[in-house]
Parts: sequence; structure tokens; C-alpha cells
Amino acid sequence: MLKKWFATSLWKRVVLALVLGVATGFAVGEDIVAIKWIGDLFIRLIKMLVVPLIFFSLVGGVAAIGDIRKLGSVGGRAMALFFSTAIIAVTTGMVLATLVKPGSGLVIELPDGTAPPPPPDQSLVEMIIAIVPENPVMSMAQGQILPVIIFAIMFGMALLMTGEEAKPLTRGIEAASAVMQRLTIIVMEFTPFGVFALMAWVAGTFGFEALMPLSKLVILNYVGCGIILLLVYPAILRFIAKLPTLDFYRGIVDAQAVAFSTASSNATLPITLRCVQRNLGVSKSISGFAVALGATVNMNGTAMYLGVIAIFGAQAFGVELTWISYLLIGLTATLGAIGTAGVPGAGLIMMSLVLSAIGVPLETIAFVAGINHLLDMMRTMTNVTGDAVVAVAVGRMAGEIDVEEYVSADDV
Repeated sequence: MLKKWFATSLWKRVVLALVLGVATGFAVGEDIVAIKWIGDLFIRLIKMLVVPLIFFSLVGGVAAIGDIRKLGSVGGRAMALFFSTAIIAVTTGMVLATLVKPGSGLVIELPDGTAPPPPPDQSLVEMIIAIVPENPVMSMAQGQILPVIIFAIMFGMALLMTGEEAKPLTRGIEAASAVMQRLTIIVMEFTPFGVFALMAWVAGTFGFEALMPLSKLVILNYVGCGIILLLVYPAILRFIAKLPTLDFYRGIVDAQAVAFSTASSNATLPITLRCVQRNLGVSKSISGFAVALGATVNMNGTAMYLGVIAIFGAQAFGVELTWISYLLIGLTATLGAIGTAGVPGAGLIMMSLVLSAIGVPLETIAFVAGINHLLDMMRTMTNVTGDAVVAVAVGRMAGEIDVEEYVSADDV
């Protein structure tokens, strides 16, 4: 039985847990709160991963550039596109969620003795000062994510600048990043149990009305990703790379199919490189750098999704958002998406840092965990497509793309 359980895809187990949790909650009623501690334990496991996962993923991503000189040319252009598209993506998610209001009318109260984290109460200047850590170790210990992100980026740049002397440490960082991705997969194995307990609590305490917004979240996720795929990326190809869009999508379709089916940027990396090099004509040096870095730091679909979920959670739990809250959503979702590991389910980990930053209870994660794989497939396809778009644009600007091969792209 145990062997068959682990042989079943995680997303199928999570969906089963979601269905059983809802059914159990309806059957038992409010007394089901007795098992909520299992869900709380799952939330703590997720919170355990956030700081080390972000630190090692970001440092490893910056170190993957390999040459400090590339930061000013190829690296600078790639990172500018990565950040720009991420900001557009999270803004798209926030606008959609604000207009559609997926959590509107869903009033959820936490059990007695449980309180959401306090919302931000800082001026803009104070917030800017606070993102630079006085003590990086203390920031890590206290779970202050933005200072950890800033320190990780600067630490990665210092590794590059140090050169040969830092090679052993760079290899250690890469190993630690791989270990954290494996630990993320281990923690994800507990997802069915956490989802069962939390969804049983939601269904038993709040009833059927609490589950209706899930359909809105799915629709918003696909609409948001569709906007990025059909408007944002073509704009980059048309106005920056000055290349036709249709040829691009014909050349990258294999990678999109693999990304959609596996929901993993890392698993799709080999086929993405193959498509970018052989179908789209980007040189090996540019494609190897941009696509590999993008698999770590370019998560536009995830950024858009985090913006949607943050607004949804605030609406569902009645958390009032200020303009600083929206700014924090934008910052944490953008930087959090950059720190997301390219493995299935990693978006749930990053969700906790965005929600905590604006004072939204982490129980919001329970609402989306059951449908996360369905959302993750579209987000991953969006992420992988963005990696290829940036590789093409940077290759075009650097003069390292075979335009004839690009416009005659075949699905090979």
C-alpha cells in the first residue's frame, strides 16, 4: 500500500486529499478543528524552508553567471528583462485579483488564540532602509525575507568578483541549492496530509461557500498567464528583438509541452536549451547562460500567481491593504519568484513569504494547495517561455542569433 502511495503522482494525492478533506469536514462539522494541528505542522514545514531556499537559490543563480564581466553586458540585459517582466507579471496578477475579487464575500475567522501576523506599518523611506540588513544572520533567524534576498544577491556578486579563490565556496553553494531543492521535494510529500487537515477544517467550519472561490483562482491564473504569453512576450520579441512572434512560438512549442506536463522548469531545462539553440538559432554561450539563469530567477507565471493569491487571501481573511501593502506584494512576489526553485510545488513555499509580508494568514495556502498542480502547469509553461524570450532578445542584442534559422524554426 505504501509503495503504491508513493508511486502515485503527488498532484493526484493532493487532489485526493482535498476531496477527502472536504467530504470529512462536511460530515464531521465544526468538531473537525481537532485535526487542524496537522495542517499547522505542514505550514511550519513550509516556513522552515523559506529562508535557506531563497538564500541558496539566489546566490547560486547569480554565481551561475560565471564571469563578472557578463554582468555588465549579457547578464545586465538578461536581468533587466527578468525583473521588468516579473514586475509586469505581478502587477497583472494584482490588477486581475482586485477587479475580479476572488475572495470577496468569503469571510473567514481564525480559531481562538490564532492571530494573523501584523500588517506592515512603515513609511516608504523606512521600508527602503529596512531591506538592507544590519545583521544578515539575525534577519535569517527572524525570517525577514527582503533583507535576506538583498544579502543573497550581494553575496552572489561578491562570489563572482572574487574569482578563482571563491570556486570551492561556489561549488558548496551550488550543492546546498541542490540539497534545498531535494528537501523541498521531501516536504512536498507531506502536502496531502496538510491539505486534508486544513481543507477539512475549512469545510467543517465555514461550509460550501468557502470552496467556490477556487474556480475563480483557476480562471484568473490562466487568464493572467495568457496575458503574459500573448501580450507581454510578443511585445519583447517585436520591439526589442525585432523578430516575428509566430516563428518563436513554433520553435519553442516542444519545451512548452514538456513544461506544461511536468510543471518543472528544471526538468524542462534540457529541451528548452535544445529548442532555443536548434530551433531559434541562439548561440550556445548566450542560450546556455540566459536559459540556465532563467530557470532559477525568471518565474513570471509564479510572480503573477503570487500577486493573485496575496489579494485573494487579504479579501478572504478581511485584511485591509494599504498602498504600502500593494508595494510589498509587488516587491516580495517579484523577488520571491526569483528565489523559487524550479521544482513542482515550490510556489507554495514562496507564497508564505508574500502572505507574511502583508499580514495575511498562511492558512490561505490550504485553499490553493489542492489545485496547485493545475495552476502550476500553466505557470511553468509561462516561466519556460519567458526564459526563451529573454535568450532570444539578449542574443539579438548581442548579435549572437542566426535569424535565418529563427524564421525557419521547425519543431525538431
